[in-house]
Amino acid sequence: MHKRDVKVAWAFVLGLWFAVVFVAYATWDLAPDGTARSLLLIGGAVVLLFNTAAIMAMLKHYREDRDFMYGLDIKFLDEARARKG
Repeated sequence: MHKRDVKVAWAFVLGLWFAVVFVAYATWDLAPDGTARSLLLIGGAVVLLFNTAAIMAMLKHYREDRDFMYGLDIKFLDEARARKG
């Protein structure tokens, strides 16, 4: 479960990077001047930086608490299976 969650988290980061780069490219000509373009690029870079750092921190905490978090999931899945019969 942990490996899948890590892969999904990195897929979201990669998707965000592609989306921001695509939007910057697709809307480049819509910005009225160089100052607006610079502000938009800086804003996009800040979003990418903070979101990537947040995902990395989340994955670090997942790694630290993996046994506790996934242990509870496994326990509840086992109980649900036992109730079904």
